[in-house]
Amino acid sequence: MKIGIVISSNDAETCWNALRYGNFALGQGDEVRVFFMSKGVEYQKVSTEKFNTVDQAAQFIQSSGKIYACGSCMKSREQEESNMCPISTMKDMYDIIKETDKVVTF
Repeated sequence: MKIGIVISSNDAETCWNALRYGNFALGQGDEVRVFFMSKGVEYQKVSTEKFNTVDQAAQFIQSSGKIYACGSCMKSREQEESNMCPISTMKDMYDIIKETDKVVTF
């Protein structure tokens, strides 16, 4: 199955759970793409010891998950692009939604 995950929250626990779900789905053999938008692009900044979003994202990428991040949202927060938060567009989000079997939002 192809799964799209859209994360627009900067709550550490919410981002952590969304990424854990993505990692679980990859483990089940699904293709998973995550799109961070709005406050969600801050997921690296809100990482805590208890809700380590950075570790979950690293595991996700290592397991062939694909991460995208809204460029306009990052720009408005003066955030730099990285491999864990690559600049993407609304077209990328559109393609994720159009091409996946299921979309989950957090």
